[in-house]
Amino acid sequence: MIGQPYQAHVSSAKAGVDALSRVIAAEEGPWGVRSNVIAPGPIGGTEGMDRLTVSGTERSLESLVPLGRQGVVQDIANATIFLFSDAASLITGEALVVDGGLQHLSSTAFPYPDAVLDPESVQKMFKGKL
Repeated sequence: MIGQPYQAHVSSAKAGVDALSRVIAAEEGPWGVRSNVIAPGPIGGTEGMDRLTVSGTERSLESLVPLGRQGVVQDIANATIFLFSDAASLITGEALVVDGGLQHLSSTAFPYPDAVLDPESVQKMFKGKL
């Protein structure tokens, strides 16, 4: 939802999925087909978090999330169950953001702009590779 350094490939893919979902909602809606996507925020224990979390900053990341915690895989499962339930029967073409309110903030986990201007200076901070 926001621009993040070193995430052009992920952002592009997500934008494509969101657009495809909206087109499917419009084209297939008359047939009763609903199309929604889930946009997860920081979900602990996932490859993305393991790869991109700055070492030792897990607690500070949680303090940035308005609800005060990283998500867990069960949070995504719950959103999925909701979207497939009758409670969401009139929802289509939407991206359900499951991030504890993080999308409403304009911050980044990367030390910005240092991570862009001098990637080597921050390389040791990351568990994965930039």
